[in-house]
Amino acid sequence: MFIRHEIIEKNALLLLVLTLLTVSIGGLVEIVPLFTIETTVEHVQGVRPYTPLELRGRDIYVREGCYVCHSQMIRALRDEVERYGHYSLAAESMYDHPFQWGSKRIGPDLARVGGKYSNDWHYAHLKAPRSLVPESLMPNYAFLADTPLDGRDVADRMAANRGVGVPYTDDQLAAAQADLATQSDPAADQTDLLKRYPKAVAASGDGRTPTELDALVAYLQMLGTLVNFADTSEEQLRQ
Repeated sequence: MFIRHEIIEKNALLLLVLTLLTVSIGGLVEIVPLFTIETTVEHVQGVRPYTPLELRGRDIYVREGCYVCHSQMIRALRDEVERYGHYSLAAESMYDHPFQWGSKRIGPDLARVGGKYSNDWHYAHLKAPRSLVPESLMPNYAFLADTPLDGRDVADRMAANRGVGVPYTDDQLAAAQADLATQSDPAADQTDLLKRYPKAVAASGDGRTPTELDALVAYLQMLGTLVNFADTSEEQLRQ
């Protein structure tokens, strides 16, 4: 046996071919079974696609590099769960392209920030972070309040997401502009919006011109709110 092994080790080409063969077989054994199942991520009750305003807010979140300092993944460790809440489920990020898990936290994790603070708090914090958190290192984002939101292509953005698996319906695409305007106006009737997107939170805008800050706050206010962990067991979450 050792003599045969020596032959392989002394022949670089033979060693390379056998190594590639071994790696290929191992890879096929791991990858092929994945094609026999619908998805590797279990669906969880309550998880839905982003509203048009939330989707634009998420785009702004990514554009401004918020993910560099804030992760959106709570590990299944006692100190993390006690500080931030229930550990993150893969299904909560199933409609994220790309996901915002992250591995570095200069600021707190944002996976459960939705509903933790009021709209007014978020607006004030984003405009001048140190007015609420004196030790904060976060830059000021007051300019977002003065930047009109360009929502003209929001339906195209939703369609692009549908192309990679996000289940937006034709009805949601057709109502994209109306839903964006409705959610950015706190005085508007939210009934139809909530039918399409349960638990959507209206931004505290002026009801006239949606701003990029309105969109970002709408996105932050839904993070971690879709799944009800308090009244649901782990088994029921996946039914």
